[in-house]
Amino acid sequence: MTVGIEMGETTSGQPGLLDLEELLATRLLVQGNSGSGKSHLLRRLLEQSAPWVQQAVIDPEGDFVTLADRFGHLVIDAAEHNEAALQRAADRVRTHRVSVVLNLEGLDADGQMRHAAAFLGGLFDAERDYWSPMLVVVDEAQLFAPAAAGEVSDEARRASLGAMANLMSRGRKRGLAGIIATQRLAKLAKNVAAEASNFLMGRTFLDIDMARAADLLGMERRQAEMFRDLPRGSFVALGPALSRRPLAIRIGEVETESRGTNPGLVPLPQTAPEDARDLVMAAATAPEPVRLPPRRPPPAPAPDILAQLAQARPAIATPAPVAEPTPEERAAHKRQLEQILQQVLSEPEAAFRSVSVLYQDFLVRLRIHAVPGKPPEIPAFRRLLAVARAGISAEAAEGDDWQAIEARAATLPEDVQGVYLLVARAALERLPCPSDATIAQAYGTRSVGRARRVLAYMEEQGAVVLRPDARGLRILALVGLAFETAPGDPAAA
Repeated sequence: MTVGIEMGETTSGQPGLLDLEELLATRLLVQGNSGSGKSHLLRRLLEQSAPWVQQAVIDPEGDFVTLADRFGHLVIDAAEHNEAALQRAADRVRTHRVSVVLNLEGLDADGQMRHAAAFLGGLFDAERDYWSPMLVVVDEAQLFAPAAAGEVSDEARRASLGAMANLMSRGRKRGLAGIIATQRLAKLAKNVAAEASNFLMGRTFLDIDMARAADLLGMERRQAEMFRDLPRGSFVALGPALSRRPLAIRIGEVETESRGTNPGLVPLPQTAPEDARDLVMAAATAPEPVRLPPRRPPPAPAPDILAQLAQARPAIATPAPVAEPTPEERAAHKRQLEQILQQVLSEPEAAFRSVSVLYQDFLVRLRIHAVPGKPPEIPAFRRLLAVARAGISAEAAEGDDWQAIEARAATLPEDVQGVYLLVARAALERLPCPSDATIAQAYGTRSVGRARRVLAYMEEQGAVVLRPDARGLRILALVGLAFETAPGDPAAA
């Protein structure tokens, strides 16, 4: 299922669409001088994608905390928590799939680097079962991935730069899609910027930044002058999620507002010179009275960030007790889940998409069809997916033989279980042994060589035995279960 979010309008008046699913796999870099509209662009992207995907915002200036009122983001004030607490909170964020804004306002540059590194590390190190898709937006990325050493400590710089490099280079396999925005490409570490495949380049004036922007967009150096003429809020887009050729987009309106202010002219108050002197200099010339500091109660302890996470979702009234579903209702609910899962698998290229992407599509379809009840977690979804790909009938899935097969599959690694269930179904129903191409598709790849290695691995683990028949066709037997397939051609399409 492809989700296209509208970022604004192109110069021809057509909608400027961003493919959200492609963005999750290819990452995004935004560049523009101060006042070019970068924060407005990020806010538009976050607002448009909020219903579809989990989000985390690294916010050094506290500009994005207003997302909480409209879209329910949890705001974490980093100044109130230490690094260890932020790392634990990030792990909980992925576990409970809560969208967050990490507000770094109030910390110095060294503290912002340390706290951002701890939070990003917690997102990156989450358990595999919780690698669901997430947009990770880092505003003013040059602060966290500087190209050169600054006034911060080397330890903080190394930690922050390592966390940003992990996000951009290795985050994709963990479901993390990095979106970084910077005022100047020259100040951003090259190994971080180079991992992005999508670009939105705004107004910039320095020659070195214009030249780098033109290089990233595949434009000639003489065309780089155009970046000086871009109006505020206009960006040149390029990338698989945006456009195959450089395309100018005017970013659309947003629903929430920044806490910052835009500079504007305000008339001066009409104050007489004598009154102005009294207002300004009276405090400077008058002796300051000696005052004892008032007795204040001890400060309240910082709020527990884990308690905030527990309360992140909007409070709702306690529902009345619900009767336990009947066996018929449970069976109907299971059939509905299986039907929706079949819709997910019927999409083109579904066999080659990651489990986390399929799971996100599955959850969206559950909402569209208004399926009641709590959706299955990722481990349960993996089991449903493996059974669906194996093609076992509902009646056979309830039998003792299939239960024994599933118990044997549970002893194998998760990425191999789907292949084992596929060949087990063929053995159970005495079908021809699946070809290498069929096994590769069940494994999520197009490589038949990898499919043969998976079969060899299962044989090494004592799960299956492979043997040829007199014609050279392949027969597969399940060890300990007394089932074997009919002869099948490994090279069949």
